[in-house]
Amino acid sequence: MRKALLTLGIIAAGTGVGAALAQTVDGLDLGAIQRRADAQAADAAILSDEVARRAKDYREDAETIQSAAMEKVKSLEPATLAKGPKGPVDFDELVASAASNLKDNRGTAPQFMVFVSLSMPEQALRQIINETSAAGGFVVFRGFPNNSGKQFIAAMSKVVEKDDQFASIGIDPRLFRAFNITAVPTYVAVSSDFSPCDGLACKTTPPPFDSISGNVTTSYVLQTFSDDNGPGALVARAALKNLRGAR
Repeated sequence: MRKALLTLGIIAAGTGVGAALAQTVDGLDLGAIQRRADAQAADAAILSDEVARRAKDYREDAETIQSAAMEKVKSLEPATLAKGPKGPVDFDELVASAASNLKDNRGTAPQFMVFVSLSMPEQALRQIINETSAAGGFVVFRGFPNNSGKQFIAAMSKVVEKDDQFASIGIDPRLFRAFNITAVPTYVAVSSDFSPCDGLACKTTPPPFDSISGNVTTSYVLQTFSDDNGPGALVARAALKNLRGAR
């Protein structure tokens, strides 16, 4: 019976007669099945194209935001910026360093860092910057105040006492996300080097680390990490040796 239906279907299709018969096998509507398959294939193609389009749009948006941010920083007039310890901040160098960091951040995350905010008292910030830079660590801010690089430089000029301390100060919201920073200051010592992710809202899982939050001295924090012999102990000991050697 199935063979007869198929044969009749072929004949009918060839003569243009009995289209419904040509699409039926033992009660199955072959035409409907084929149409559903075609529709599913089309849907899959549309979905694939949409995913590719969104990925491209996301990448282009990220590049546009990065480019706009860099242009905004470049547009600042160095002569109008607050003075650093030995005169105007070398803004060209600052921009070049930021651009370099955006291009390649593999393995650049510091292993001893202190998360801070401009909402903290100036004296507290000044002490943290002095001690952290001496220890070989990194002072991390989440971002520019009011999205203004000019305000950030002006604030830094009040708390940075030596030109070389600028090399120990950075802005990186990725690190705030990676370590779930909700209070400042927070001190973190990481067990090993790692690379922050590249996305605008991505979150990196860091290596094992030690952390302490609160108004304590850098020396106290490093000594505590060292004595507790946790994941950040080795980094803490090296930083503590640097700090003591700088005094």
